[in-house]
Amino acid sequence: MKAILTIIGKDRPGIIYQVTEILYNYNINILDMSQTIMEDKFVAMINIDLTKANADFGKITASFDDLSKQTKLEIRIQNEEVFDVMHRI
Repeated sequence: MKAILTIIGKDRPGIIYQVTEILYNYNINILDMSQTIMEDKFVAMINIDLTKANADFGKITASFDDLSKQTKLEIRIQNEEVFDVMHRI
């Protein structure tokens, strides 16, 4: 399964580290990544492959929800197909 991970929030050092640490711990591969800083806002979209993940989608989502609460970043993970339907122009 492929998914889209979005991260939005106040820029600071360590955001990429914290996110990729979770991806690494669950054996999730990054397929593509786009990241920018707009004024003091960090914005990233990461296309990930969960095919070889060592945890289910619910546990992975819970980890990103916990990180979101700890860091006050808006972090969302969605199945790629759902994301595509929701953002179709």
